Amino acid sequence: MTLDEIRALDENYYMNTFGARLPVAFDHGKGVTLYDTEGRAYTDFFAGIAVNALGYSHPAVTQAIVEQAQKVCHTSNLYYIEPQAKLAKLLCDNSFADKVFFGNSGAEANEGAMKLAVKYFYEKGEDRYEILTANNSFHGRTLATIAATGQKKYQKPYARLLPPCVKNLPFGDLSALRAAVTPHTAAVMLEVIQAEGGVIAGTKAYIQGVRALCDEMGLLLIIDEVQTGMGRCGKLFAHELYGITPDIMTLAKALGGGLPIGAVLAKDAVASAFHPGDHGSTFGGNPLACAAALAVLTTMLKEDLPEKAAKTGAYLKEKLQAVAAKHPQAVSEVRGEGLLLGLALQPERKAGDLVQALLKKGFVTGTAAGNVLRLLPPLILEKTDCDALCQALDAVL
Repeated sequence: MTLDEIRALDENYYMNTFGARLPVAFDHGKGVTLYDTEGRAYTDFFAGIAVNALGYSHPAVTQAIVEQAQKVCHTSNLYYIEPQAKLAKLLCDNSFADKVFFGNSGAEANEGAMKLAVKYFYEKGEDRYEILTANNSFHGRTLATIAATGQKKYQKPYARLLPPCVKNLPFGDLSALRAAVTPHTAAVMLEVIQAEGGVIAGTKAYIQGVRALCDEMGLLLIIDEVQTGMGRCGKLFAHELYGITPDIMTLAKALGGGLPIGAVLAKDAVASAFHPGDHGSTFGGNPLACAAALAVLTTMLKEDLPEKAAKTGAYLKEKLQAVAAKHPQAVSEVRGEGLLLGLALQPERKAGDLVQALLKKGFVTGTAAGNVLRLLPPLILEKTDCDALCQALDAVL
């Protein structure tokens, strides 16, 4: 089909939740390159919003998906699932966690984490049910995770449906966090780097301070690694950059290499609060998604892609800073860690205009917070790809 034919179908039959999409439909990809329906090539610096960490048509992931699809895609969690059990072990072996639960998305993972935190205190006979989160955060689009997402624009239409026990507080303000804790507070949920919120990194003092505050007041710390995890920020999990350990962690996006999967990871003392019937999922952790995720994580560890992301990210950040220095009238700063980077434009500038211009030059990028160009390329990105993007960015600016 042509782009115009696809667009006509979309506009007639798809709910208008995404507005005017970028004028392109991708047909296939290889490595860090995408090809549209007209055969034009694009270098991908957005990875399907941090999903395609190994790029496109990666042989290990493709083989795992094909082999599993030829056997069985779904059975249900009433039965034992070999890829699910193997993936759970590999995640626990390479994290702080002792137990894992699999769902289908980041929002599901975050909602599951919130449920687990409240259930933990319920089991202890403590009436704790409040969850404290940060302004400018993004945790998902279910009702509970919209409440956790500290952005009024997402909350306003659904205000009457949102649980009142979730409170949003200033990011980076330990005093405000301490003041908000009550005898009913169960947990604090944070992204150590707010990706959707504009690529805003928490300071080490703040993140470590939150961990200490949780320990002092007997709260659980949930770290949302849906976008920052799986090697994206130069470590397998971004909280490692801050020298802390959460009680609960959530994953999704890059975990499945393009297939829908989310995960809640926890220490055994917390995870044991879930009893049979307390939580579940029909599709979560199905054989196909787990086979893909197992191939993704195995490849990441074997090829040390988090370290590659750290090195390539440092190179790209330096190149972006050089471009920014040439265009102070357009760019205010470069933010982020590893291959989660943001080019913050001056307040009056719109990052969407930059995305459109770069797309015309053959580069796929994204936005955050309106005026931040967000870069989330596959972790297999090379320095030559960085050079090409920065040359195009310089010309566009």
